[in-house]
Amino acid sequence: MENARIKEILMDIAPTELDFTVTQTGKESKRVNGLYSPDTHEILLHNKNFKTDNQLIYTAVHEYAHHLNAENLLNTLGVAAVYNAKVHNQAFWARFNELITIAEEKGYYKLSIEESPELAEITEKIKKEYLAENGRLMQEFGKLLMKAHELCEAANIRYEDYIDRVLCLPRNSAKEIQKVAAVPVNPAIGFDNMKVVASVHKKDERAEVEKEFLDGKSPVGVREMMRQKAMAAKSIDPKQKLEREKSRLEKTIQQLSKRLELVEESLANL
Repeated sequence: MENARIKEILMDIAPTELDFTVTQTGKESKRVNGLYSPDTHEILLHNKNFKTDNQLIYTAVHEYAHHLNAENLLNTLGVAAVYNAKVHNQAFWARFNELITIAEEKGYYKLSIEESPELAEITEKIKKEYLAENGRLMQEFGKLLMKAHELCEAANIRYEDYIDRVLCLPRNSAKEIQKVAAVPVNPAIGFDNMKVVASVHKKDERAEVEKEFLDGKSPVGVREMMRQKAMAAKSIDPKQKLEREKSRLEKTIQQLSKRLELVEESLANL
């Protein structure tokens, strides 16, 4: 695949106003499959690492996610922005997963599990017999812990001591297990994802997060979605902010007017 075609695909997946280049190095690397240079906005792909164009596109999209994040930082902070392409935080993986999903929808990339019958069979086994079953067992575990808590209190036994020295279970783990059992969560998503869903307080929002997992969205993508919504909830609409400022100023003016009347009255009586 030509470099120009790779760039064309990337820009079709997500537009950018910051120009960049794609270079296949013609080399093999045991350390990395690709690199992004934030200084020159160059995507380097060690194409000798790949057996197929599908693998090549996956890495190209990964590096392109760095480019888009670098562009966003530049637009936010200006020329003083310094992007570290070695950082792979939650925001990065959320962006990457979004891009690779679009690439798959547009036919540029495919996660072809069905082409390996043995892998498809193992995948089904993992989902049903391990992820879902472990989720169900942890729900039952949580219910037993809640019952044990009640029995400890009835017997005047410190539940924390029971957790620490009888069950030898970390306290935070016990809390997470009980939290999963306290609300209805579909065990099909697996215990780790169940903990994320159970952490959501509102029932409708909890159902929305659970659906994201059931629809196949990555855990990091779901957590980033939750983070963005939490930030949006805390922010104030510009119009609302101005209305609050207007109300505050009106009250201040009213108070000052009354104070001015009192001063003027006092002066008149002198």
